[in-house]
Amino acid sequence: MKISALCPLDGRYSGRLGALRSVMSEAAFTASRVRVECMWLEILSDLKLPHFKPLTVKERHLLADVCVLSENDLEMIRALEFDGFQNIPATKHDVKAVEYFLRLKLGETSLKGRLSWLHFALTSEDVNSASYALLLADGVEKALLPALLQLQKDLNRLARKEARSVLLARTHGQPAVPTTFGKEIRVFEYRLSRQIDALKKRTITFKFGGAVGNFNAHLAAFAQVNWPRAARQMAVRLNRGRKIKLELSPVSTQIDNRDSYAELFDNIRRIDVILLDFCRDMWQYISAGLVHQKTAPGEVGSSTMPQKVNPIDFENAEGNLQLADALFELFSRKLPVSRLQRDLSDSTVLRNMAVAFGYALVAYQSVLKGLSKISFNRSAARAELQAHPEVLAEAVQTILRAAGYPHAYEKMRDFTRGRHITAALWKEFINGLPVDGATQAKLHALTPEKYTGRACELAEEKYD
Repeated sequence: MKISALCPLDGRYSGRLGALRSVMSEAAFTASRVRVECMWLEILSDLKLPHFKPLTVKERHLLADVCVLSENDLEMIRALEFDGFQNIPATKHDVKAVEYFLRLKLGETSLKGRLSWLHFALTSEDVNSASYALLLADGVEKALLPALLQLQKDLNRLARKEARSVLLARTHGQPAVPTTFGKEIRVFEYRLSRQIDALKKRTITFKFGGAVGNFNAHLAAFAQVNWPRAARQMAVRLNRGRKIKLELSPVSTQIDNRDSYAELFDNIRRIDVILLDFCRDMWQYISAGLVHQKTAPGEVGSSTMPQKVNPIDFENAEGNLQLADALFELFSRKLPVSRLQRDLSDSTVLRNMAVAFGYALVAYQSVLKGLSKISFNRSAARAELQAHPEVLAEAVQTILRAAGYPHAYEKMRDFTRGRHITAALWKEFINGLPVDGATQAKLHALTPEKYTGRACELAEEKYD
């Protein structure tokens, strides 16, 4: 942990973000740019253009090798952009620094005579657009999805385990009718599963059509080439072995339309809202003593109150989910909007996409940790339910209606609303109802523990 870090993601949370750092860091972005430039060189070679000697198998392997960047390579690219390197002055341009890096690295190889084809007819946004699409796809596929799938798995396990654990439901914070803890967990698992399925099917677009998306320079040099088809080859190559797919935007300005970005971020925000809802419910259950948390030796809950066992994992997740979603919401509003064909106000915003992913991932990890420490207090939940026999009022008035009893709802309202109802008082009331013996027997058979409807089946994933 870096004590001098300005951002918690590089400070106290740094040890938790290895999977994300490997695919969305500045180094990963630089490596993606190098990869895109090399792929474009291969695509150009396959077009059999005049004056371009096609690449050999050995040379293609050479390009693949140069895409694996060392620390020295990364430092060289940085120097080319900011400080200058050897006889090359500082470019003050990140993509041009990558192009010059490749010229230097390949300048003493058999590719020396074809380096003028590097970055041929491209604008820097072509390279950046494909590279950012790669980062987003990898961030989802290799960092967020594994954590979310584990969350779904853990929620499913908990729902099944507590499928028959009765719980007093509360609507408007007031005692409602009985449910089970497992069924209430199943609600969150089901909601999460829908959004995860949508996330898996996301495609992320990029543009690759030159300065303003029209292939102007490409056609000026080689009018006979089908350049859109050549650009689509970039998507084909980038998608090999990938689950989250990249797709070429058929029409764009200098930048991609980024509507797919907004769709992705909004999908993640929906996931985060569900988890935020879950964290707040867990906080309530813990506060009410219905959920217990495991303690660890030496762990401190308060600097002054030794007895405290705070729901810190769910609280931490709540805060980080809100941080992530504030950024995702900004991205969804900002990134699809540009003045005319391009303005640069998006550049610094794009560089912060990994930050939002980082806060989201930290939150998911906190929820997972919180789930690993909890146990449902079945006896406390049952006792609370038994202390509220009035929650059977719904069942009674419904049975009375079915038996043809007039004004059943009003009868139950006048008896129960705003009163403390005991089991004895409840029995006395049932005995006084002018109904037939079968109906009265049905009413006496009612208990809060058994009045759970299909909660058990729903918790066990029997939705039909």
